[in-house]
Amino acid sequence: MAGALGAMFANQQPGPPPPPPPGPPGGPGPAGLIPPPPGPRNPNNTLVDELEASFEACFASLVSQDYVNGTDQEEIRTGVDQCIQKFLDVARQTECFFLQKRLQLSIQKPEQVIKEDVSELRNELQRKEALIQKHLSKLRHWQQVLEDISVQHKKPAEMPQGPLAYLEQASANIPAPMKQT
Repeated sequence: MAGALGAMFANQQPGPPPPPPPGPPGGPGPAGLIPPPPGPRNPNNTLVDELEASFEACFASLVSQDYVNGTDQEEIRTGVDQCIQKFLDVARQTECFFLQKRLQLSIQKPEQVIKEDVSELRNELQRKEALIQKHLSKLRHWQQVLEDISVQHKKPAEMPQGPLAYLEQASANIPAPMKQT
């Protein structure tokens, strides 16, 4: 996965990403994006490499033998917090990179963004239509169950009660004699 994503970032310039176009006057920073944290970056690493390394460092710090055998809980917590904070910083930089690319795409090809939005809306509409059909079929099923229950409860009430009830019911099912002409 890192290889495939690494190829996507192969043309990325080492160092901080290029600044986006300025945002509205008085707005927070350049178009509201988080600037990359200061500090040296390895020119051979891409953001994906750094993200992967910091992610692996998070897990390594949790399963490291030093932390398992360590007795100072505060030291362990500090080390884990530092690893997680580094991962979050690199994740923010990666998110910033993608947001800047998205912004560039929306400026250069606004019709592409509209096509994506329309596609997303169509997919959401299809998903909701399927959900409606699912609910309708459940509704029909439960309506039928309720109808069956109400019919079953009406039958005993319609039947006559008393010692001759069986005879009356049996005679009601006998067809009337046919008239002879």
